[in-house]
Amino acid sequence: MSHFDIPAGFRFAGLASGIKKSGKLDLALICSDQPAATAGVFTQNKVYAAPLQVTKPRIAGGVCQAVLINSGNANACTGEAGLQVAQQTSQLVAKQLNIDEELVALASTGVIGVQLPIIPFEQNMDKLVDALAEDRALVVAEAIMTTDAYSKVASARFSDGEKAYNILGLAKGAGMIHPNMATMLGFVLTDAAIDAQFLDSALRQAVKKSFNSITVDGDTSTNDTVLLLANGAAGGKKIEPGSEAAQAFVQHLERVLLDLAKMIVRDGEGATKLVEIKVQGAESEDAARTAAKSVATSSLVKTAFFGEDANWGRIISAVGYSGIDVDQNKIDIFFNQVAVTKDGLSTGPELEAEATEVLKLPEFTVTVELNQGDTCSSYYTSDLGYEYIKINADYRT
Repeated sequence: MSHFDIPAGFRFAGLASGIKKSGKLDLALICSDQPAATAGVFTQNKVYAAPLQVTKPRIAGGVCQAVLINSGNANACTGEAGLQVAQQTSQLVAKQLNIDEELVALASTGVIGVQLPIIPFEQNMDKLVDALAEDRALVVAEAIMTTDAYSKVASARFSDGEKAYNILGLAKGAGMIHPNMATMLGFVLTDAAIDAQFLDSALRQAVKKSFNSITVDGDTSTNDTVLLLANGAAGGKKIEPGSEAAQAFVQHLERVLLDLAKMIVRDGEGATKLVEIKVQGAESEDAARTAAKSVATSSLVKTAFFGEDANWGRIISAVGYSGIDVDQNKIDIFFNQVAVTKDGLSTGPELEAEATEVLKLPEFTVTVELNQGDTCSSYYTSDLGYEYIKINADYRT
């Protein structure tokens, strides 16, 4: 774990409990040595899973000490039985750690509509707690994966001028990725002392620029959860809103979340490209964001990226139907630095050929210049190809 900055006072564990038929890791626990100030953001899907029904009211209290996560089963659309299992797993954790049950948060990910068995939790909770260690964050990152090709971890260090603090982010997600958040779980930990109210505003700001600015396939899950815990274990003064230390915290939090968000898009099911859609010259940030989202979520645009076709017509069309006011005679479009459209017209076959070379890169930026104002916004998307269909056609089998 030497290449990641691990916050003090947190321990981690993961194991294979049998929830996944494959025998891979499927149960994880994150534990703070002391109750931590906590903020959370959750799916806006009106159908949401049992673990969220348990966790959301607890996180509203602004404090948490342990997070239990399982993969392989979403415990969503499982009715009263699913809710009872969620509550039982919470009780098992609390008892084993000897903490108040209200300090336990739950998260699940996997197949919807299948009852989550309680037996794997009953048989393995003591082993999970016994395995807790400061150097096992990567095990948690692996245990929370479903169709992910790789685990997702990011970290940062910041200072208040006297004391250094760490931020660690763990996430999973590859498909059903679309705001408002999407089949993704994220757990962000810091050893700085920060109150829950400031954590909440910082998290919402950071999520808007990261997890709520990505798309893979336009689906929003029933289980999306991002939790931010600050346990103050590094010592030092409380970080107050408006201070230089608070600015440093927010800046590094945003970077960690954006790093994780980009990993999720890069790992989009079957994805071969990570594309930043940047809309600039807009009349407002909302307008820029709306247009960028429209381009990023267009299946025609995404399939063109997969086919390495510099089809700027699909892009300008997506801007046009986004709902914002635009003047098509002012729109310029670039693939990296290559201008394919000027004043709404083609710049010719030579530049389009150059743009096609850009599309062969694993990462590139599409810039749409509206020439109507001075604000901009970015969205991150992947291409859409055959492998996505294959993975999701066979997901339950």
